[in-house]
Amino acid sequence: MLYEGGAVVMETGVLFIAMFVFIAIGVPIGFAIGAACVLTMLIYPNVSLLMITQNCFTALNSFPLLAIPFFILSGSLMSSGGIAKRLLNAASAIFGFLTGGLALVSTAACVFFGAVSGSGVATTSAIGGFMIPEMEKHGYDKGFSAALVAASGSIGVIIPPSIPFVMYAVATSTSVSEMFLAGILPGLCMGAALMITSHFICKSRGYGVKTKFIGFKAMGRTFWDAKWALLAPVIILGGIYSGIFTPTEASVVAVVYSYIIGRFVYKELDTKGVIATLKDSGEVSAVTTFMLTFSTTFSTFITMKQVPQQISTFLIGVTSNKILLLIIINVFLLIVGCLIDILPATIILAPILLPVALKMGLSPVHFGIIMTVNLAIGFITPPYGINLFTACAICNLSMERICKNIIWFLLALIVALMLITYIPGISMCFLK
Repeated sequence: MLYEGGAVVMETGVLFIAMFVFIAIGVPIGFAIGAACVLTMLIYPNVSLLMITQNCFTALNSFPLLAIPFFILSGSLMSSGGIAKRLLNAASAIFGFLTGGLALVSTAACVFFGAVSGSGVATTSAIGGFMIPEMEKHGYDKGFSAALVAASGSIGVIIPPSIPFVMYAVATSTSVSEMFLAGILPGLCMGAALMITSHFICKSRGYGVKTKFIGFKAMGRTFWDAKWALLAPVIILGGIYSGIFTPTEASVVAVVYSYIIGRFVYKELDTKGVIATLKDSGEVSAVTTFMLTFSTTFSTFITMKQVPQQISTFLIGVTSNKILLLIIINVFLLIVGCLIDILPATIILAPILLPVALKMGLSPVHFGIIMTVNLAIGFITPPYGINLFTACAICNLSMERICKNIIWFLLALIVALMLITYIPGISMCFLK
C-alpha cells in the first residue's frame, strides 16, 4: 500500500511538473497539458495512451458544451453589430454626469456587455475599444483607463451567461441554469466594488469633471435607441430561467438575435463584417475546444489516481476550520489564475477541490462561483493577465504603465471575493 501511494505521488508529480515546465518554456497551454499527459503515461505505462483519444472524444460529446462556441460568436456579433455601442450609451446616460462619470460608465458597460457575451476578453476588447480613447480625450490617464477596463472585463465571465460556468457545470455535473442564476449578484458585487474604487480615485486625481445630468427626456431617447441591445439579456436569460429553452439553445438564440439586430435593425453589420466575425470566433472556439479535450484527459487521469480524495483528506487534516480552509483555497486559486487560463484550470481543478468544499458544507453552485471569481481575477494578474494584454493591445500601452494602476482594482475585486466567499446568500439567494 505504501508503494502504491508513493507511485501515485510520483506519477502526479511528474504530470504537474511537466505541465508547468512546458508552460514556462512557452508551449501553448493546450499542447502543454496534452504533452504532460503523454509524457507521464510513457514514463508510467500502467495507463493506456488510448485513454487520451477516448477522453478527447468524450469531452466534446456533450450537449451543454455546444453553448461555448455560440456564446463566443454572439459576443463578436454584438461587438461588430452596434449592440455593444448602444449598451455603452445607455450606461453613459445613467452614470455619465457623476464625478469620474466615464470610469463608472466603463464598468457599467462591461456589466451590460458581460450579460450578453459570457467572455472576459470579448468584454474588455469591445468596451475598451470605445472607452479608453474616449476617457483619454476627457483627461483621464491612459494607464488608469486601460487598467479599469481590464478589471471590469473580468466581470464578463461572472455575469450570466458565462462560458466558465458552463465548463464548471459540465465538469461537476452541476446545473448550468443554477450557475447562471447564482452569478448575477456576485457579478454586480464586483461591478459595485470597481465603481466605488474608481470614483474615489477619480475624485482624488481630478479625473472626469462633474457634468450636468442630460435630463430624463434625453435619457429616454438614449434608452429607446438602445432598446434592442437592452432586450438581448432579457431574451437570453429570461428564456433560460422561464424554461423556454436550455442554456445551449439560448446561445443559438443569442447568435440569431445578434445577427438580425446588427444586420437589419442597426445596419452596422455587413457581409464582410460577418465573415470576419465568423473567422475570429472560429479561431477562438478552436483554441478553446483544443484546450478542453486535453484538460479532460488531465482531469480524468488525476481522478483515476484518486488525487482529489487525497488532497481533500490532506486539507481537512491541516485544519478543520472552515474559514481557514476557504482562505487556503482562495489563495491557491488566485495563484493558479495568475498562471493558467480559466477554462483548463476549471476543468482540471473543479473535480479536485469540490470534494473539499462539500466536506465543508458548501453547495457545489456556491463553490463554483467562488472558484470562477478567483480565476477571473487572474485576468488582471501577470504573468497570464489576458485582459491586461488585451488592454495593452487596444491602446498601444506598456504593461508596466497598466500594472501601476491595476493594484487598487485588484484589491477591490479581492474584497468582493471575500464577501462572495463568506456570505453564501450573495450567490444563493435566487436559488432558495
